[in-house]
Amino acid sequence: MKLVLLLALLTVAESDSRPVVGRTGENITLHVKYDRKKHGLLSFCWNRGDIPASGCNNQIIATDGHSVTGASSKYQLLGRLDEGDASLTILNLTDTDAGRYGCRVEIPGPFNDEKHHFDLTIDRAPQTTTSAPVHRDTSTPLTAAGPTTGQLTTGSSLTSSSSSSNGFISTEESSSVTVLVCVVFGLVVLVTVGGVIIFVRKWSRLNKLPQQPVTSSVLFSSTLSTLQLQSRGSAVDNIYQIDGGGDGGEYELCP
Repeated sequence: MKLVLLLALLTVAESDSRPVVGRTGENITLHVKYDRKKHGLLSFCWNRGDIPASGCNNQIIATDGHSVTGASSKYQLLGRLDEGDASLTILNLTDTDAGRYGCRVEIPGPFNDEKHHFDLTIDRAPQTTTSAPVHRDTSTPLTAAGPTTGQLTTGSSLTSSSSSSNGFISTEESSSVTVLVCVVFGLVVLVTVGGVIIFVRKWSRLNKLPQQPVTSSVLFSSTLSTLQLQSRGSAVDNIYQIDGGGDGGEYELCP
């Protein structure tokens, strides 16, 4: 009886308890390390609850320093066993993982085992919810007597707004088409006027060039005809004068 009491006192004296806080959905590591250079590779085990006087009660994972037994998707030894790392990693925490965990490192010799206790508390992780965007209705509030009418009014306002926007777009398109037609028409008018001006100038030049020689030729021909008539008239006068002199009259010199 005294021996059992002594063992219990030694167990309480050699163990410690550290509070640890984790969050649901996350992983947490309970850190334990022993002196590898001093003791070499040692066996250790983890259990839920307090560590008993010997071994591990309600064991969840253990190792002899080389191979691991009891590893699962929840509990794993992810530390360097060859360097004396005896840490326990608990994956994907849930509310049921809260409580006390104990680790016993078995050191050769009587009453030399190292005992470590951890009190794990689980906090719920903050939930990040994506709320849908809220669309504010700026239409007139609906009265209690006519909800259906209000809905129809909102739909009709949306329809009218969409139709007005379409009408605005068609008006812009028609105005752009009108401007384009005006520009094309103006270009056609300018080209036509330019062509008419060029044609008139060429026509006037062609009419002016042949008129000068024709006029001079007419004048020249009229002058020649006048001279011929004068010469013929003078010749006839001379003939008359010569004929008159045959009767014994006096002879006059013609100019």
